[in-house]
Amino acid sequence: MNTFWTKLGLFAGGVLFGTAGIKILSSKDAKKAYTHTTAAVLRAKDCVMTTATAIKENADDILADAKEINEARAAKEAEEVDDTSCEAEA
Repeated sequence: MNTFWTKLGLFAGGVLFGTAGIKILSSKDAKKAYTHTTAAVLRAKDCVMTTATAIKENADDILADAKEINEARAAKEAEEVDDTSCEAEA
């Protein structure tokens, strides 16, 4: 019988805690806190997106420079091959 009252007491406490929790979570102060938290998250998102855009632009610049370097190197190597073939003919 003692177990019954313990379980009933725990159930009643849970219902009371749940009801109070819902009232607290839906209060004006809680909504204000949710609003401020959401605003902070949106500001952080904007900051992260700005940083990500800057990183992407820098990566695009690096990639373009690397392609130019490789093209110049390939052209130089092609010239060297042409010079070598001319010497072999002479």
